[in-house]
Amino acid sequence: MPYQNITGTLSETDIQEIKAALAIIEEKLPFLITLTAEERRKLYKMGDKSLAFVNNSLTAAQSNPDILPASFDLDEFQRDYQLATSLTDIFYRIQQLTEKVDDTRMAVSSEAMSSSLTVYNYVKTAAKITPGLKIIAEQLGERFKAIRTKATKVNTAA
Repeated sequence: MPYQNITGTLSETDIQEIKAALAIIEEKLPFLITLTAEERRKLYKMGDKSLAFVNNSLTAAQSNPDILPASFDLDEFQRDYQLATSLTDIFYRIQQLTEKVDDTRMAVSSEAMSSSLTVYNYVKTAAKITPGLKIIAEQLGERFKAIRTKATKVNTAA
């Protein structure tokens, strides 16, 4: 369905309940970590092909535990694999939600900006004949001051 003007609201209660639900998600994942860029670079990455490889390796290890050294923790391997697949499933669902929230935020922000520009244009026009609006027009115009200054510098430098 193509994007159309969005009409929606979030009450303060809704916002607090959403934040509480997110907090519950974080509580359910107490083992989450944050990696540095260097740590991320050094780690193996597991995509679809690697997922099949790891699954097949686990099956081979479970079927032939006697070929593994005693120091190899097969139970830990199985837990890591299960957690990786569970987190991948959760990640994709959260990623879909994040994309929807971001797209909606972008669209309603654009709508609000468009309405603001309309108001600004009406205020600028009305300020010419309505006492007290000139200061409001100037205040609203501050949003574009830096842009005009940069454009002027670029045009004079060229």
